[in-house]
Amino acid sequence: MTTNRTFTMIKPDAVEGKHTGAILDIIIKAGFRIVAMKLLHISSEKAGAFYEVHKERPFYKDLVKYMSSGPVVAAILEKENAVEDFRKLIGATDPAKAAPGTIRALFAKSIEANAVHGSDSNENAKIEGDFYFSMLERV
Repeated sequence: MTTNRTFTMIKPDAVEGKHTGAILDIIIKAGFRIVAMKLLHISSEKAGAFYEVHKERPFYKDLVKYMSSGPVVAAILEKENAVEDFRKLIGATDPAKAAPGTIRALFAKSIEANAVHGSDSNENAKIEGDFYFSMLERV
């Protein structure tokens, strides 16, 4: 089942690199509507909870440390076929393998500092959006 919403975070490397506006411009021009958005600094505890699905993976501690290292911009986006279309827009996790013109090809520094997070399924989009936003924070 496809839905019309997905979740994204502009990660600390892209916020620090002053790419937030350019990334949001690409997202909007691709036809996504911003349903909810906020700038926040995630605590290591909250980052750990968000990425708990990866807790047993060797990169988990580094991921939590990285995601709590600076401000991020979290957002819920709306568009027909949102998850799949957004995954295409952001490109491969490894920016060296990302298609030209994708957000990661344009702004990512590495696999770890890959500029943006994008939900990988409709189920996770809902879980992730609910993790960061109450219903009162959505339009």
